[in-house]
Amino acid sequence: MQTNRLRRQSEAELDAGIEHVAISTSSKISTDFQRPVYCILGLPFDAISMEQATAKIIDAARSHQRCFFSTPNLNFAVASLDGGEFRDSVIRSDLSVADGMPLVWIAKLLGLPVTERVAGSTLFEALRHRPGKVLLVYFFGGPDGVAEIAANKLNATASGLVCAGHKSPGFASVEEMSSDAVIDDINDSKADFLVVALGAKKGQAWIEHNLPRLQVPVVSHLGAVVNFVAGTVKRAPTWVGQLGGEWLWRIKEEPTLWKRYFNDGITLLKLMALHVIPCAVATRLHRRDSNAVANARVSLTVQGGNCIIAASGAWEESNLQPLREVFASVTATPFHIRLDFSEVTHIDSACIALLMLLFGHQSKIGYEFSLCNMQAAVQRLLHLFCADYLIGNSNAERGKTVQMAMR
Repeated sequence: MQTNRLRRQSEAELDAGIEHVAISTSSKISTDFQRPVYCILGLPFDAISMEQATAKIIDAARSHQRCFFSTPNLNFAVASLDGGEFRDSVIRSDLSVADGMPLVWIAKLLGLPVTERVAGSTLFEALRHRPGKVLLVYFFGGPDGVAEIAANKLNATASGLVCAGHKSPGFASVEEMSSDAVIDDINDSKADFLVVALGAKKGQAWIEHNLPRLQVPVVSHLGAVVNFVAGTVKRAPTWVGQLGGEWLWRIKEEPTLWKRYFNDGITLLKLMALHVIPCAVATRLHRRDSNAVANARVSLTVQGGNCIIAASGAWEESNLQPLREVFASVTATPFHIRLDFSEVTHIDSACIALLMLLFGHQSKIGYEFSLCNMQAAVQRLLHLFCADYLIGNSNAERGKTVQMAMR
């Protein structure tokens, strides 16, 4: 097999003593390139059901394997269009689920198998009401005093979750909320699941800032969950969420949110006109080149601390396994990675999302990622999927901050 030969080639070159600059934590960082991910509005989403997501979180908690999962909704996606660390925090997550019916509707329009909304609050309730071994949860964030109320209410009745600790840090910077005392209190709780509620951007930033120090296996920003459990904000009925009307319910409960939903709605209309609908049309009009798919090839060349991955042909969900294996093999050791796609004629949403996982891995370890020599048709697809940022990108400078935090 082509991939096995490439893997042997890569391993042989590494065993020969190729010099490279490795960061101290790189051996601890790995990325699962087998995840069934698809690109929607520039973010990777796992094609996973509520039941599968719940099982994955339980497995991570019981095996004490790190699972930082993100729950992007439309507001996440809109905010991520500006790029930067907020967008990248989703890409660097171990699991990314679609917490919003507009995203599910877009996926359906694009013919993607992201068919179920996996809301963070519903996922929490699924864990809460499941039978079996109890998981310990820690609430971090929320309005002053609300985390304590949520903890008391959660522990007042028997369930699959028990609150082992809580803290409302108030209004402070990420650094001020990351003291040794704060992290020690969370770790000393022996929690299996850390629920962060600080506002989406600050919450994601706080998690990434502290992940290397946290011993809790499952971590996520679930902003409204603390309020829901405490009862200070009522959850929308299930049927309202299924119809995509939860935003109206949230405005009823929290009127100050109207401006956010209004702005997100305007942006969604623009995205539909300029990206989603043209992308759906392009996808349906695309004539599949069976020969290009069957003859797709990938090769890699290692030169010192640099690796060049060259691909050719058409890459889509059905033939991505060689790329998955090459990405897994080459990231086993830190390299600056450059992808040469000059001979690639077509890519789909699954291929773009896979490239995002590699982009995210490189940013986590502070090594370069660049995607070069794209044909015009492939560049246009990246644009329609809001993934232009992958082209010619380098994570080296941005990764320095992550690298320093992990040391």
